[in-house]
Amino acid sequence: MNVRVRRVYDPPEPDDGVRVLVDRLWPRGVAKDAAHVDEWPKGLTPSTGLRRWYHAGEGSYEEFARRYEAELAEPEAAELLDHVRELTAEGDVTLLTASRSPDESHASVLLRLLGQG
Repeated sequence: MNVRVRRVYDPPEPDDGVRVLVDRLWPRGVAKDAAHVDEWPKGLTPSTGLRRWYHAGEGSYEEFARRYEAELAEPEAAELLDHVRELTAEGDVTLLTASRSPDESHASVLLRLLGQG
């Protein structure tokens, strides 16, 4: 099955499969019905502290990814990550993010951990 990352601001496409919002906060300016989000596992997203640390420019993407992977090892996040893995076994999954640079965001870490990046 195929897993990909797309910006939540892009219109849905027929081959998106299950659309999973992987941001902790709802994206600004996007109506919930227009986003066509199937799942929103907030516990899978980086902690507020880690997100703020990274966006403040205090560390590298590599360090952010390392810290985020450590957070994903915590029981709640690990369970949600396993759930997304199950979704990928059933069909296509699109990870949605509002990030301007999805390649250097938590979404790319998730993509790699799901075996697609």
